[in-house]
Amino acid sequence: MTTPQTDRMNELEQRFSQLEGQIQDSPNKEALSILHAMIQEGRREILTLSADKSQEDARSFEHVANLYKTAPGMDGEAENEGLPVGTLAPDFTLPDANGDQISLSDFRGKNVLLVFYPLDWSPACSDQLSLYQSELEEFEKQDTQVIAVSVDSLYSHGAWAAVRGITFPLLADFQPKGDVSRLYNVMRSKEGFSERALYIVDREGVIYYNNISPRLPHIPDIYELFEKLEALNAAP
Repeated sequence: MTTPQTDRMNELEQRFSQLEGQIQDSPNKEALSILHAMIQEGRREILTLSADKSQEDARSFEHVANLYKTAPGMDGEAENEGLPVGTLAPDFTLPDANGDQISLSDFRGKNVLLVFYPLDWSPACSDQLSLYQSELEEFEKQDTQVIAVSVDSLYSHGAWAAVRGITFPLLADFQPKGDVSRLYNVMRSKEGFSERALYIVDREGVIYYNNISPRLPHIPDIYELFEKLEALNAAP
């Protein structure tokens, strides 16, 4: 990709090449040739440094993106049962990573996969949400909007979404901390974060399916999830 600066340098290089042959051999021509060589060498050095910096930035970004692999895991049996199937899903409004206020009712008329997860940056949460990101096309085929909720701040969500490449909304149940998680009966109060829990909310806002992971590191079976969505969409 060129820039106005590189276009201008290329133009000047062409003009120099055209004029160089018209200059008679002399100390002046030699001086001009040396100056031209110095400029070209400086230009190559700048391009090399820029490429090295880009590679260094890429390595740094990759390092941050992979921090979850060495982060301490979490464990523990489920402490909450969640809300039962058939319950009208409580509406709520929370900020996303951009600070925009997102409500569950904004998606009425679509299926919603509501994902409660313990914490950004943790190993199982990183794997789980990256899995849903990789399957977004399939969720779209099932007319389903993915929304994820944790007690992390919107700033943590923003950084985590950037390094993990997550594009669906990450909502901050941060202040008052855990209020929405409590509303859905998935808050682990002693630890200060939620269960790993899924709800499928149908187009009318009713809970069609729930799944509370029996242990915190357990990621729900995505094939079972798709089967439930297919059954929901096939229902009269």
